[in-house]
Amino acid sequence: MFPLLELNQNSRLACSTVPDFSAKFFQIQNYGGNHHTDTFVLFSNVNNNSIQVCSVEFAESYFGVIIWTAFIGSYCEALEIDPEGYIAFCPCMGRFGNQADQFLGALSFAKSINRTFVVPHWVEYVPYEAGSSQVPFSKYFNPGGIQKYHRAVTMDVFMAKIAPKIWPPEKRIAFCYAERNKNSGCDAKDGNPFGPYWDAFGVDFVGSEIFGPNLHYIGNLASYNSWYKKYPGDKWPVLAFVGSPGAFPVEEKNLHLQQYIEWNNSIKKEALKFISNLPKGPFIGIHLRNGVDWSRACELVDGTRDLFASPQCTGYGKKEAKLNMEMCLPSLNTITRQLKRAVKKRNATSIFVASDRSHLVNELTSSLRPMGIYPDAFDSAVFFILN
Repeated sequence: MFPLLELNQNSRLACSTVPDFSAKFFQIQNYGGNHHTDTFVLFSNVNNNSIQVCSVEFAESYFGVIIWTAFIGSYCEALEIDPEGYIAFCPCMGRFGNQADQFLGALSFAKSINRTFVVPHWVEYVPYEAGSSQVPFSKYFNPGGIQKYHRAVTMDVFMAKIAPKIWPPEKRIAFCYAERNKNSGCDAKDGNPFGPYWDAFGVDFVGSEIFGPNLHYIGNLASYNSWYKKYPGDKWPVLAFVGSPGAFPVEEKNLHLQQYIEWNNSIKKEALKFISNLPKGPFIGIHLRNGVDWSRACELVDGTRDLFASPQCTGYGKKEAKLNMEMCLPSLNTITRQLKRAVKKRNATSIFVASDRSHLVNELTSSLRPMGIYPDAFDSAVFFILN
């Protein structure tokens, strides 16, 4: 538990200039240690039409009693109701990689039609468990990073503080390009993860709005203007899409949006801790995707020009580029050849391997030993390079 602190209008916060300021903690991240930085997110209810959401960073030291030493940064946002409206959606396609690609497209779409972006939870699947889990964006990333690009609010904050005012249960309409099932409209909660996702926020839809084929997510300025005309914010405050209003794979024009997806402090700390245990010097990390599902997907690749996120390998708009099995599921020979080249180019002192199935530790050990590369005795997925 954390201590309950009373903040007043004299507190050194960006939002503390508001008269009759009051606050309560509703989320906290602890990083441990006697001297550390915490991030608190708090609400300040200013009036019926305005909500303050603040992230506060401060240094803390304690010896039995907590002493607040200094604020080192703060961030505050007034959540006044956006007259332009909001877009919300279920990131229901695939796992994290697919969801992240479509996330970028959805963020771009929200900006293009000038609506506040409701940052969705991630959909995760727990091994050997039915259904799906809805994980807050903030578990891995900093929501404030999104706001450097466009207006945004997390799904949990939206449902708790904004939806009751502008999106009551009797006005919750699901948007889709076409009927999902014959004569059933958008059927927004049919199947997993669609049903579990909206259930996590207590959302039931009372109707469907099919916007295709005249409107779509990807297009020019004229098509975006059409969204304004057909669905003005005063009459349609929330556009809740069955799936993400973004393309997969991500469009080239939206790649730059990755810069706004910032790791949160907890993830950064774990990464720095991992790096600190490696030998000093450059290191190389590789991800070996070699599970059964991926192997089967790669059987479709030979001779095609486009499959999943293949532009990562071939680039965008290169019609002459063809995919092959070695790109999709590289052989041990290809892996070791490219790895040796990378080690020499960067004068690396260590390598770490991530995989969804096999880290190929024995195979890599045998292939890399002539270069003086050996697995760590305590972590077989880490290799030390002995020069």
